[in-house]
Amino acid sequence: MPALEKEAEELEEKMMQTDFWNDSNKAQKIVQASKSLKDKIDFYKDTLKRVEDVEVLLELANEEQDESIVNEINNDIKLLAKEIDTLRINTLLSGEYDNNNAIVSIHSGAGGLEAQDWAEMLLRMYKRWCEKKGFSTETLDILPDKEGGIKSATLLIKGQNVYGYLKSEKGVHRLVRISPFDSSGRRHTSFASIDVFPELNDDIDIEISPSDLRIDTYRAGGAGGQHVNTTDSAVRITHIPTGIVAQCQNERSQHSNKATAMRMLKSKLIELKEMEHKEKIEDLQGKYNEIAWGSQIRSYVFHPYNLVKDHRTNAEIGNINSVMDGDIDLFINEYLKMKASKS
Repeated sequence: MPALEKEAEELEEKMMQTDFWNDSNKAQKIVQASKSLKDKIDFYKDTLKRVEDVEVLLELANEEQDESIVNEINNDIKLLAKEIDTLRINTLLSGEYDNNNAIVSIHSGAGGLEAQDWAEMLLRMYKRWCEKKGFSTETLDILPDKEGGIKSATLLIKGQNVYGYLKSEKGVHRLVRISPFDSSGRRHTSFASIDVFPELNDDIDIEISPSDLRIDTYRAGGAGGQHVNTTDSAVRITHIPTGIVAQCQNERSQHSNKATAMRMLKSKLIELKEMEHKEKIEDLQGKYNEIAWGSQIRSYVFHPYNLVKDHRTNAEIGNINSVMDGDIDLFINEYLKMKASKS
């Protein structure tokens, strides 16, 4: 805490300088960092005060032998336990990019309409999780299928520690259910892959040779109506040495979509560089497979029983409907605890 408070004071001093707003981009980042620090400090102090309040209440109950406030104390302790667990989880988010926004890509696996429906279900699940957390979402790219479901979608999710939380979701997600698209009522297994990487700040620059890029433009798709572009404004950028692809069709102009796709590509390359412990982007070679099929991280079983199980931590929940409504914190938290125990 002393280190955090000192850092917050230093940021406050910077914000008081007369030339602070001369560079608005830099100023906004400092303001955001200051708010993030203050929120962290305030949350800790508020939790500490509530612990002290409960302790005082317990002492009073013991002295007065008053059992009437036992239920109140028990409720306070339950609420505090959740907040303290949240505080503990937040201390595990110490990675370089954990505080960044996250870009989440969803891809349906083989299986046609059933897999595409599963990909759309996962898209809804993450959107519902964001709503509950107070995070904002922006659809950067989506490829719906005319028969139903989606082939792929990419979201930009904004909020504090979003990447730190959602990096645990990267992998293959398996669905087992009686398919509503099968008239014979048979059980089907479907797969969808989730890729998660941090949104990089504009001041993080990496060198990429233009000759290593293939840039394609195409007409943006969508649900129809006024939001479907009639020009080739959507942009797909491929990093040829690795095979990494980034695409965007959210913005109205080709220039804006290209800039967004380029930021996405840089984020993916930075993440891959760190995973492979390479010195430079130029050292990355070979095809990049986002996720290997068959190595699922989590299974969602609707039939013959209801269960969601994470295969890395063995965390499981029987209420599958709540999970599909965005209640995935248990899986995220258990993953972070597991990673912390191994580091």
